[in-house]
Amino acid sequence: MAVTEPAPVELPPAHEGILRRQALRESAARTYARSLPIVPVRARGMTIEGADGRRYLDCLSGAGTLALGHNHPVVLEAVRKVIDSGAPLHVLDLATPVKDAFTTELFSTLPREFADNARIQFCGPAGTDAVEAAFKLVRAATGRSELLAFTGAYHGMTAGALAASGGATDVRVTRLPFPHRYRCPFGTGGERGADIAARWTEYLLDDPKSGVPEPAAMILEPVQGEGGVNPAPDSWMRRMREITRERSIALIADEVQTGVGRTGTFWAVEHSGIVPDVMVLSKAIGGSLPLAVIVYRSELDLWQPGAHAGTFRGNQLAMAAGAATLAYVRENRLAERAGTLGARMLAALQALSADHPSIGDVRGRGLMIGIELVDPEAGPPTVTAENGSAPPPDPTLATAVQQECLRRGLIVELGGRHGAVVRLLPPLTLTDEQATAVVDRLADALRAAERSPYRRAAAGPTR
Repeated sequence: MAVTEPAPVELPPAHEGILRRQALRESAARTYARSLPIVPVRARGMTIEGADGRRYLDCLSGAGTLALGHNHPVVLEAVRKVIDSGAPLHVLDLATPVKDAFTTELFSTLPREFADNARIQFCGPAGTDAVEAAFKLVRAATGRSELLAFTGAYHGMTAGALAASGGATDVRVTRLPFPHRYRCPFGTGGERGADIAARWTEYLLDDPKSGVPEPAAMILEPVQGEGGVNPAPDSWMRRMREITRERSIALIADEVQTGVGRTGTFWAVEHSGIVPDVMVLSKAIGGSLPLAVIVYRSELDLWQPGAHAGTFRGNQLAMAAGAATLAYVRENRLAERAGTLGARMLAALQALSADHPSIGDVRGRGLMIGIELVDPEAGPPTVTAENGSAPPPDPTLATAVQQECLRRGLIVELGGRHGAVVRLLPPLTLTDEQATAVVDRLADALRAAERSPYRRAAAGPTR
């Protein structure tokens, strides 16, 4: 009697098993993995290949960490050189040739007036640790403890950084209005809104009955990233510099996401021409590896040894990769390239709004772009402190667009206080062809999302 072979068992693809185990074993706090259910196995430049064989154009770039995209040759060569040399990889804050080369390259990119009188503190590996270090620095230098921050800000996930970002902690932070072109808190927008915001700041600081103690520092982002890609007007940035200087308040510029050419200049503060007292740097400065520093005026260098430390502040591979990245961006004028290509992408995306009333606003600077999606059918626009004169945001549509982008091989992120802003952070090595593909895929995804029946079935209250 012939033996019948059993029918082959249909096994699920390996990537599905990996995703299932991740959901079972990783915490409920995970974020990107929820909206981007892919398993990257290879990457080069702007392209990621998943375990399922699909390819994606990556407009997330490690939340802005990958200035040169994935596995750029100059970064890989810098890392290999350190490994092959036999140099120590972990040195705390000891001096090394690798650290010296990184610091020299970093200082060469900073505004000259700032770099000529600056000190650097190597912090823990994340930007939030550098924010905490900046707060400690200014408190030690001024003898004051209160901080000024802005609505819509994001500075990290530790206690002080969360307080500056709007979280509830025991750190005293006064929240100031950030000038927003589209959702102006004063219902005006433009230069008028920025002027009112600046006058309000002056009023609070100068009125002895305002309830705002004399602060140690003001922290701001030249372009709010997680807050929805909100560029600060250059005139307002200059006003904040004047206000803080006249009142002996340290000005901290958080360039964690805006730095290393992202906005069209090497550092975003260069658009307005201001020189801050402290710059917080991370993400792209490590060339895709964990690295965070603060650079500050030498007059503030009054803290004691050990006032801020961290086991992993001496990451030699990150410093080597970072120095190579900084040099490559500088030598190849990638900041200027980001400004030119970003303006082209902004114009193309703004042109879409004529056919898509759901596009409320397209904004950004360089290759830091946001598209705010709204529900134009939710009733007439109202002028309030929350939403200015714009229709209400549509986070459900934004989520649908993100998923439709993923189906078309495009990775995008969402942001803004309502999660209704589609964010683009492509690498600075983006080609013209890739830029066109990003806009085309996003436009196609938007059309598909608008046609889907999700909007009335799934939409909930947005205010």
